[in-house]
Amino acid sequence: MTDIPSASFRMSPTEITNAQYEAFEPSHKAYRGYKGFSKADDEAVIMVSWEEADAYCAWLSRKTGRTFRLPTEAEWEYACRAGSTTKYNTGETFPEDQWKVQENTRDKVPVSLQVAQFAPNAWGLYDMHGNVEEWCLDVVDGQYRAVRGGSHNTPVEFLATDYRCASIPEDRSVLLGFRIVEDLPRSTAPGQTGAPFFAEPLPYVIPPVDGSPFYSHNHQPAVTWLPDGRLLAIWFSTDAEAGREMVVLQSTFDGENWQPATLFCKVPGRNMTGSALLTLDSGDLLHFQGVGDAGEWKDLALALRRWNNGSWSPLQYIEPEHAVRHQVIAGPIVTKDGRILLCCDAGPDGEAGTALHVSKDGGKTWKDTGSIIKGIHAGLVELKDGRLMALGRGNAIDGRMPLSISADGGRTWIYRASEFPPIGSGQRLVLRRLQEGPLMLCSFGKSGLYVALSYDEGTTWPVNKLLTDSKTRTLDGGAWTGTFTLDATHAEPKGYLACTQSPNGTIHLLSSRVHYRFNLAWVEE
Repeated sequence: MTDIPSASFRMSPTEITNAQYEAFEPSHKAYRGYKGFSKADDEAVIMVSWEEADAYCAWLSRKTGRTFRLPTEAEWEYACRAGSTTKYNTGETFPEDQWKVQENTRDKVPVSLQVAQFAPNAWGLYDMHGNVEEWCLDVVDGQYRAVRGGSHNTPVEFLATDYRCASIPEDRSVLLGFRIVEDLPRSTAPGQTGAPFFAEPLPYVIPPVDGSPFYSHNHQPAVTWLPDGRLLAIWFSTDAEAGREMVVLQSTFDGENWQPATLFCKVPGRNMTGSALLTLDSGDLLHFQGVGDAGEWKDLALALRRWNNGSWSPLQYIEPEHAVRHQVIAGPIVTKDGRILLCCDAGPDGEAGTALHVSKDGGKTWKDTGSIIKGIHAGLVELKDGRLMALGRGNAIDGRMPLSISADGGRTWIYRASEFPPIGSGQRLVLRRLQEGPLMLCSFGKSGLYVALSYDEGTTWPVNKLLTDSKTRTLDGGAWTGTFTLDATHAEPKGYLACTQSPNGTIHLLSSRVHYRFNLAWVEE
């Protein structure tokens, strides 16, 4: 198995071979040479259904005491790219000396499927493009299983890193095989047991160099990690928050630098308040967007588009009426049973609360629960027992930040005071579950931005730490924040927060202009 940088899994360096698969299912040897393909021990196994590939993983797990499975699409693409951003991990073209009849063929031409005959990618993985297609874990459209990588006897464009395909789970063919991943124990997953770290804060709002519109007020970020290992941040840029000129800009972070901003989304002449991003396990990326009927942000329609196969789908309305309850809040979540939950401000007033929109079919259809979470700009998590918990701004209870709990999927809520101070104008909190397990709240107190942790599903919060490494700096927080001092006793005083956690455990927290990077070990230190 090959280590994958900044990931919690290892991947088999090659596709599973005949010899490996036949150790599990000796009778499969009857398929050697089927239609002229895959005769030798070290050729990729073919004629294996998804269920059979999954059964191989279960058998190998029992045999070794380790945890093997098929890769998710996101894992597969991340590993295939190996840090590249091009069409193939070899560049914008796939070398012809590695082609195996890369054309449509009515009668498939037999070729060798011997593994590891060409150079691996930068992370030591062979045959990620071509040879045979590879089963993945993900369900597609409720009935198919995802397939990646392309194969022999296939035009080369279908071998591209981001090209998505799928098959009926029972499918067997001479084009189709698989490779496996091994889940790393949490104690050995890179980035999860390393030394505590707090990286130098960075500005992520970098003016465009390509002529994209850029205005004086840049605010309200959303952020997610991409399958290729980068971060994607978006935010609005405008001169007035009630402005028809408002655009949504984007930038990506490669681990060292943020790129100059470029235009991400704009409906001409309409206000564009409220954006969110969500990366699904399939590797699909969802972009939620509020679209005004004029220059104000009170009456917004709710739109969605999806990134796959290398491009964005058109914006489509999921709530077409320009009305309240549609102002998107960054930080949608996916529940254990697969529901997508999206919070939206219920109105423009600071005491309007938050609405909840729910999709049970991967984002195809949506329903507003009709209820109210206390506080606007709410952060939402699913608790281990299936209940939902939210914190928000405004609607203070007994002088404290309001806490909302739902035991019925968001249809009804009960409210009580939390232990946290309320927040106000120019401030938005983050509430999320870290991949290590604890709940994390990032919010603002008397001394500025803090991080709190709960290990008992929000009952108590024993860790509460100011977000500073004690070094003295003067930073520009942009938007409504402006210049502030970060030192041992002061953190950023206000800002709209958005957060994601990359597969290696790094927590990426954005305020209105500043990017903070740290890990759980640093918060607990």
